[in-house]
Amino acid sequence: MTRTIPVIDFSDFQSTDSQRNAAFIQAVGDSLKDIGFFALKNHGIPLTLIEQSYEQGDVFFSLDEEAKRHYLKPGIAHQRGYTAFGIEHAKDNPAPDLKEFWQTGRSHPSTGEVPTYVENVWPNKHAPEFRDVIDDLYTRMETLSNDLLSACSEYLEKPSSWLSSMAADGNTIMRIIHYPPLADDVQEGAVRSAAHEDINFITLLVTATADGLEVQDHDGSWIKVEGDAECIIVDSGDMLQNLTNGLFKSTTHRVVNPSNGNERRFSMPMFVHPRNEIDLTPRPEFVEMTGGELQFQSITAGAYLHQRLVEIGLAED
Repeated sequence: MTRTIPVIDFSDFQSTDSQRNAAFIQAVGDSLKDIGFFALKNHGIPLTLIEQSYEQGDVFFSLDEEAKRHYLKPGIAHQRGYTAFGIEHAKDNPAPDLKEFWQTGRSHPSTGEVPTYVENVWPNKHAPEFRDVIDDLYTRMETLSNDLLSACSEYLEKPSSWLSSMAADGNTIMRIIHYPPLADDVQEGAVRSAAHEDINFITLLVTATADGLEVQDHDGSWIKVEGDAECIIVDSGDMLQNLTNGLFKSTTHRVVNPSNGNERRFSMPMFVHPRNEIDLTPRPEFVEMTGGELQFQSITAGAYLHQRLVEIGLAED
């Protein structure tokens, strides 16, 4: 029987029934301990907003190259604005991923305070409705991410705000990714997104417009994640794995090339990051729970992020 990733009902977390709430927390933690992935249904993000966001992505990515490159921001390691086709590659894979994307984060406060994360860039001239739609989706997704971090914290027998407080004012970022039709001269080894692990705490992935996502199982085989517009895919990343000494898994996944090379694909992941100064050193209680041996490095979130952005071609060493 083909293995699938677990499906978990977010309405259980919102329930006043303590047993349903506890069952949700248990299911989230068990999934991240086992395969590092689950599908979240009844998440509360309106499907109409998701569809509008994909429509706005299509508006932007349909612009000519000169217009899109107006929003390139290599000086901030491409952490906001547009990243062109062929720039990013997976760690340890020199072939570029076959994608282009837009990145946006939390808006800067209007009080004049300058946070540690960079300011958003918006294509107002070329896509006037883009900002309002994407910013709305970002805000709703970040609220959902805080609830999921609360569930993770309680599973780890910590206060419910333990992880979400680390992510408050952090470098959380949302991508709108466009995988265009495959060219005839695709470089050997190049795929839409080569096998990799996510850098951050957790990722929330709005289900893509086409299949292609695969998750690596314990035996090295690949689990196909079928598209379902009603679900958001959630996975734990390297930073959470580091903090928990591997109790929560950061699982290898990829987006494979389609059999029909003319097929386009859009997806929208939110990468939930802690603030730069957060210490990711594995906590002693998790070291004890995972065999008593320190498995991961002592490093801050900011240093970890920069190290990985260098490795995937978005920042200079």
